[in-house]
Amino acid sequence: MRADRLVSLVLLLRRRGRMTAEAIAAELEVSTRTVLRDVEALSVAGVPVYAERGRHGGFALLPGFRTELAGLTHDEALALSTAGSGRAGQVFGLGPALGSAMRKVVDALPESRRSVASDAVARILIEPETDLLSRRQVSEEIADNTVTEVRRAVLAGHKLRIHYAASGAQPRWRTVDPVGLVTVRARAYLLALVDGRDRTYRLSRMCAARELPEPSERPDDVDLDRLWADRCARFLSRDHIAVQVLVHPARREELLDTARAVRSETTEDDGLLRLDVSFEDLRHAVWAVWQLGADAVVLAPDTLRTALRERAELVASRYR
Repeated sequence: MRADRLVSLVLLLRRRGRMTAEAIAAELEVSTRTVLRDVEALSVAGVPVYAERGRHGGFALLPGFRTELAGLTHDEALALSTAGSGRAGQVFGLGPALGSAMRKVVDALPESRRSVASDAVARILIEPETDLLSRRQVSEEIADNTVTEVRRAVLAGHKLRIHYAASGAQPRWRTVDPVGLVTVRARAYLLALVDGRDRTYRLSRMCAARELPEPSERPDDVDLDRLWADRCARFLSRDHIAVQVLVHPARREELLDTARAVRSETTEDDGLLRLDVSFEDLRHAVWAVWQLGADAVVLAPDTLRTALRERAELVASRYR
């Protein structure tokens, strides 16, 4: 979101010339402090923004500064083009717009580099639907109108009304202050606030959504990376079972595919991997470790070791 705002700031100065911080803030619907931080960020990035003091002062770009796409390097154009082959656009309902934007990027390149960029994109595949083990990446079904309403509320800074079905519960309506959108392994999440408290909602569990006209109560600036990391840590700290296990390296991926999260990983002297992972509950942990047979040994907790031993004894008695 901040990247969009920085681009908008540059385009504003290009189109209107000199502008005061207050005028920019009103145009972009942010605070003057945010404008000053954005101007500093642009200067650090090499954009020639300068300030003029006095009654008619303000911020402006050096004469002759241009931002046309023709100035992109080969690697920059390639990065933008390959972004169009990712899955975030599909998850948030931006697939058609992203595809159109990528075509414009290629079209704006100089003729001498256009065919080179197109050929390079054809040789890079980002996040295919299946991996080498033929496991399909499951995409969640989200209604287009729901995604559109959520996205609009997030970007406009408006409150959002959602009809949400929490796990194991009936759907009910709730009003939230949207903060940002996150996609992880083709699953989309809305980070929001409710009465100032952090909330995380899965878009696939939204039966309906409606953008409200009232402005949302949220900070002007947001660090989604930090917010997501914090919420993941809190989520994993409750209602989960922590497991320490030794596993053969060849079976590592199988274990990680079933675990909720990996907290740490080290290699032992005998080549085995020591993993600290978490599972949904004891039943989930028993099922996941059992699939690995003798290639995994649980070190802790004792409740899981006991459950696995009892299951092994039962199976052995059946085949005795």
